Amino acid sequence: MAIKNALLVDDSKVARFALSKLLESRDMEVNMAGSAEEALDFLNSHGRPDVIFMDHLMPGMNGVEATKAIKGNPETAGIPIIMCTSKKSSTFMEEAKNFGVYNILTKPPQTQGLMEVLDQLASDVTSGNLPEPPAQSPQPAEQDDWLNVPGDASVELSPKPSDALGRETTQSSVVPLTSELIEQIARSAVKTHINNRLHELLSSLFDEQFDHLKRALDETRSKQESAIEERLQALTQTVEERTRNLRDDVAAEVNLNLGSELATLRKELKKNSGFTSEHMAELKDHITSVQTIDTEFWQTLQSEAIQQAHEISRETAEDIAQRTIDLFVAQQRSASSRVYTIGLAVSLGIFSVGIAWLSGLFG
Repeated sequence: MAIKNALLVDDSKVARFALSKLLESRDMEVNMAGSAEEALDFLNSHGRPDVIFMDHLMPGMNGVEATKAIKGNPETAGIPIIMCTSKKSSTFMEEAKNFGVYNILTKPPQTQGLMEVLDQLASDVTSGNLPEPPAQSPQPAEQDDWLNVPGDASVELSPKPSDALGRETTQSSVVPLTSELIEQIARSAVKTHINNRLHELLSSLFDEQFDHLKRALDETRSKQESAIEERLQALTQTVEERTRNLRDDVAAEVNLNLGSELATLRKELKKNSGFTSEHMAELKDHITSVQTIDTEFWQTLQSEAIQQAHEISRETAEDIAQRTIDLFVAQQRSASSRVYTIGLAVSLGIFSVGIAWLSGLFG
């Protein structure tokens, strides 16, 4: 499973900006909170991030307290928390992991270390090897370990008490309030106050420098964009002017060439347009030569035409005569057939009458 989004919790704008750029280079969605309280509000009102980068020392609720609050909430207890701190001791790292921190990222973060932590986190999430949130987060070591005082020790403000027999009674883990101890406590308090104050001042200074640098960068970018825009406009105007001049030169050259071509064409048309006197003389000579064709040629043509007409007339007359004869012969044959038929009928009639008479005679 890839780590897609993260929540950065740090009171320093510079630290948030630097870490967010490293995470965005990994194509991650980054949300930011300027304090632990703001981070808790974000978790209550927004979706669950894949990982939380928690600053250790912050004004108000520090990173340890915020981690306890997140791990104590069942809805957010499963979110991996990476503590960003300048402490590099193995004791602190072990104690931080005991109260729910997944890993430690030293400040300022380096690209290689950050990528290794994220890759290990992605591998653990995929394989389901994330550590279970502690049932009750142990108290982390605070400033008391600097004083070498037991955690359950009390401070004696008066002389040791005695019993009725005048014997001194002993009390376990009682530390006498000596000047050395008071000096150690004072130094510890002063050191803690100075560290917190320095952290606040440095964060404020870094934020002011960051804002100043951002304003300077924005102003520089704006000036650069304005200068580039002006340069582009000037370049565009120069190109337009040169193009316009070039267009005018090209148009003038084209017009000159076209005028020259048109003048030449006009001259050619004047030379070749209409019938000139030379053309009329050539046409007259041609007509005269046509009219003076040899007379014998015309006579030969005429005699051949007459002969062909005679042959056509003769063939036509012969055809008509043959058709007339064929028609007459057909008519004659038809008349002879009718006469023969009539004679045969008469003969048959006479023969029938004779047979009838003979029959009556001998009957």
